Amino acid sequence: QATLVESGGGLVQAGGSLRLSCAASGSTLSNYLMGWFRQAPGKEREFVAAISWSGGSTRYTESVKGRFTISVDNAKNTVDLQMNSLKPEDSAVYYCAAGEGLCAKGLCGLDYWGKGTLVTVSS
Repeated sequence: QATLVESGGGLVQAGGSLRLSCAASGSTLSNYLMGWFRQAPGKEREFVAAISWSGGSTRYTESVKGRFTISVDNAKNTVDLQMNSLKPEDSAVYYCAAGEGLCAKGLCGLDYWGKGTLVTVSS
């Protein structure tokens, strides 16, 4: 079993920054890639970014490239998402997830999810 707990969401003005963190527990997670997804009201959940625990492999959805950075801290077992130059369309509930591998949709084989943290970007 594994547990993922997100933190760091909040309200920020457009152009601002937020840093989300996902605390991961459970030894089984070492076999997974870690990622962030988001879901805005009335929309489907979408892939945002993914990373390997070594940090050597990352992937981003096109709309966040150059603005968001995903990173891991193996000592703390955390996966962070640094979000800069935020836009109102980035507003969503952000979820941390563990997946078996990268795929066309971003990260697939999703076995574990956190409960999410709300990010609201005001214009």
